[in-house]
Amino acid sequence: MSDQLSEQYIQDSFHSYLKSSLTQAKAERLLDADVLSSAESDLMITGPALCLYFAALRCTTNPPSVPLPRSSKNSTPLELSYDNCPPAFISFLRVWASTVPVIQGLAPEHQHDLARVICGLEPIAQAAPASISGIAADLRAVAIEISQRRSFQDRFASDLQAALDAGTAPGSSTKKASFVPPPVYDPSPSPSPRTSLESRRPPPSPQPATHSLPPPPPSHLTPPPPSPSSPSSSGFPARSHSPTILAPHSPAIEFIRETLYAALGDALERHPSLRALLKHDPPRAYFASVAFAILAVATTAVTSSPDGAVVVVGVLGTPLTLAECPPDLRPFMAELAAVGRQAREMEEEDDELAMGYVRRGEEVPASAARMERVRVMLEEGWGVRRAGGRRRRGGGVCRGGRWRL
Repeated sequence: MSDQLSEQYIQDSFHSYLKSSLTQAKAERLLDADVLSSAESDLMITGPALCLYFAALRCTTNPPSVPLPRSSKNSTPLELSYDNCPPAFISFLRVWASTVPVIQGLAPEHQHDLARVICGLEPIAQAAPASISGIAADLRAVAIEISQRRSFQDRFASDLQAALDAGTAPGSSTKKASFVPPPVYDPSPSPSPRTSLESRRPPPSPQPATHSLPPPPPSHLTPPPPSPSSPSSSGFPARSHSPTILAPHSPAIEFIRETLYAALGDALERHPSLRALLKHDPPRAYFASVAFAILAVATTAVTSSPDGAVVVVGVLGTPLTLAECPPDLRPFMAELAAVGRQAREMEEEDDELAMGYVRRGEEVPASAARMERVRVMLEEGWGVRRAGGRRRRGGGVCRGGRWRL
């Protein structure tokens, strides 16, 4: 379409608004300078979500559109709408547009509470509507999609610095934004034509062949060392029959890494569409693969010890307790357990709903399973749902204080 705006123009406009949104959030004490400079918490999500929130308050059109900043004083004012939105941002626009009438329909004090919830703060109003949490979740979900874009990550530090510099006297020292974009992983170079699987195959074990089964997997975090044996004629000690993924006395971080790597491999095997997605949208494929791996670990590997403590049973049946987890990763482990609980509750609700259809002699619709919609969302992005076998774009629906997919 000839009047379609470029992705670069939309990115520039978004970052212009993001700077002003972060500055306003600092002025309203939703975010303080320490948080902005340290880039701790989840600012990569909070910042874009706040930008979407303030854009919803400024919207004056129906259907909703976003007024874009002018490139110059004499330029014609433009608005981002369905007619000129680049295809890459259409799903973001649709979900955002669905929240605009709801946000504008809130009382001013509840609008402020919504901003607080987006920033991870408790609402102030005593009778805040239950829908606020759902709206915040919708905006933050779109923000997660935005935060995956490399163009956003490369410019986010300057957005934070602009907010930190705002309101300070010229020449006075201000805090510096410490945000650093995540590393870029370049593909490994292709092996030379002369390299074969045979040349990369590890040397055969000098241990004599045997038909006995390997010993059971270890029941503690650190696998036991192999039993001593006499060196072979080659000078190398004989290897244990058991799989050797973790070395003796491996730190917990290696166990965590191996567990997630194993889950990633399972995700790629169970969802063949991810391999196709890798070819045309690698960032989305990486996000979906990691999300599926986390969901799998949360629902199948998280359990509780007799005293109620969270335990993750990972590779080789090795358990990891919260006390053994590195301190910096303990919040993640707690969130992992929470994700598992919520996913199991959702699956139970899906089963109950399906049983209801069966008791009434009705066919269970494909759209009835919420967990299936979650998986579609993780793979294809927020605002994607399937209905009647077809894919559609749209947001969630807040019912009874719970955000329904």
